[in-house]
Amino acid sequence: MPPSNTKSLRIAVLADSDTRWKWGASTAGRVAPAAPAAPAAPVVDGFLLRGRATPTPRQLAEVGVRADSLREVTAAEFLRVMARESYDVLVLALVGGGVQAVLHGLRRVWEDRTDRPVVVTGYVGVVYEKLADGLLLRHGADLVLANSRQDAERFRQVYEGVGADASSVTEVALPFLGGAPYTGEHEPYTVVFAAQPSVPETRRDRTYLLERLVRHARLHPGREVLLKLRSRPGEHTTHLEELPYQKLAQRLDLPPNFRLVYGNMGEVLDRTDLMVTVSSTAALESLHRRVPTVVLTDLGVREALGNHHFVGSGCLASWDQLDAGHRPVPDEEWVARQGVAADGGYGSAFDTARERIAELLGRPGGLPPLAPYYTPETAPGYLPGVLARHHLAPDGSLLPGAPAADREPGPVRQIVRRAARGAYRHGVQRVAPVIRRMGEL
Repeated sequence: MPPSNTKSLRIAVLADSDTRWKWGASTAGRVAPAAPAAPAAPVVDGFLLRGRATPTPRQLAEVGVRADSLREVTAAEFLRVMARESYDVLVLALVGGGVQAVLHGLRRVWEDRTDRPVVVTGYVGVVYEKLADGLLLRHGADLVLANSRQDAERFRQVYEGVGADASSVTEVALPFLGGAPYTGEHEPYTVVFAAQPSVPETRRDRTYLLERLVRHARLHPGREVLLKLRSRPGEHTTHLEELPYQKLAQRLDLPPNFRLVYGNMGEVLDRTDLMVTVSSTAALESLHRRVPTVVLTDLGVREALGNHHFVGSGCLASWDQLDAGHRPVPDEEWVARQGVAADGGYGSAFDTARERIAELLGRPGGLPPLAPYYTPETAPGYLPGVLARHHLAPDGSLLPGAPAADREPGPVRQIVRRAARGAYRHGVQRVAPVIRRMGEL
């Protein structure tokens, strides 16, 4: 299915959270191959997979990435759309199990087609846990994007190590990097702590980090100290947040130079002089712009925190060091291996992906069926459970009773879905912590 010379490329993006929507929609714009006579921008249709982390309108607006159309769907509804619509490229911006389920569902609905889209998937940011598990769940896509040279090497090693085809691995960079390089201190000097929904997890650790941030603001009254938050209470992101910093901050006497902020990370970085985090992808965005960046060691350098990924970066430091005026200097070799492209090479980071997609779109006879590594033969005790969570049978067909498998959701069904999602979020953020505390008595 070669790209048309008279029409824009059609790209579909399926995402299951605010950050994955940001990655997927940004990736769509970066990897679209240019056609000589086509309009400059591809047509991007967005689909949000309904679940606990389906982003709210406010979250979508904050991400700042637009699409020509956008709607919520179940897996069954999405597969029905893919069976009848013709797209050039499909970007799967989902958790690993979601990618695997959709790949098997697409294999089934496209079994009689050779003019299927090129299927692309990857990771939102730093890959610091469940490397083999997540990678093998993504195997079967035409392109599995690696955000850095280091990731590309690791991805190929995993695939080749289990005897899976590794040709899909394609080195790119994080698609949402950008913005003006840091040129010097602002007035006032601004320190930003990029919060994460699930790192660290415990109340004690999160309270400690918040208190240290507040203490830094008191020690440096001439600085503006910002706590950059991902979501408001009741909203979910890629990861669950049971203890929002907003609620913890209500218990503290906050100094006048300390503020809680939301908004697009790129806009916050425009005024940042020192970025501080535990292990957020925001650190890579900051390093790309050469903003001084610190990855905290106060709670240890541990796999559970994800900050072990930054060993060798030159960015590891503690609050005591920051309070004393420490400014980190990143290791240039480490930065270059992370796909940050602070040396100015970002503009060409997606060339290989664009070329590969163009080749696949122009492949004589169309594309072969999708071929995930996991099948009922290779993983009979694992794959059925992964697919069943999305109401799919082991052969990729819809299970009996799959929601909205044969019709569009009506007004009543939509209201019930919103109510159920609200109840779930209330349970996670209000009821579950209470039960956990009671169990610790």
